[in-house]
Amino acid sequence: MERFEKLVRVLSEQGLTVSAAESCTGGAFAASVVSVADASRVLSLSFVTYSEEAKQRAVGVPAETIAEYGVVSEETAAAMALGAAKTAGADAGVGITGFAGPGGGDRFAGVGTVCFGFAVQGRVQTARRVFGQMSRNEVRAAAVAFACDELLRILEDR
Repeated sequence: MERFEKLVRVLSEQGLTVSAAESCTGGAFAASVVSVADASRVLSLSFVTYSEEAKQRAVGVPAETIAEYGVVSEETAAAMALGAAKTAGADAGVGITGFAGPGGGDRFAGVGTVCFGFAVQGRVQTARRVFGQMSRNEVRAAAVAFACDELLRILEDR
């Protein structure tokens, strides 16, 4: 949990709040944040947007984005991050969408693919990782760890 302790500390030091819109991780990113003491200073609202409809309704991902790029895409993850931050009134948003397996995948991405969006005060960055031949829960855990580490990197590079 050390990485999330650092994330909460860095967000707090920078006076920033965070919200997440999570799909394949099912709230594990937010749960990892709130497992840290004083997390309430940096997180007040996050979203589990498992279905396409939930992504559209809860955090405003345009249906056109999903249709054009796929539900597991950097474009969708970016829209999730922006929507989470906007809806929650947070300074930073994290979007995580992927195919954890063992089934799934579409014409855009295969099983083990996870896309990430990071919106910090309106500036958006994205990433795509293919975690490969891991179990469903290993993909999910790897995605949560990557999201934390990448958000930390972005915050520290500001």
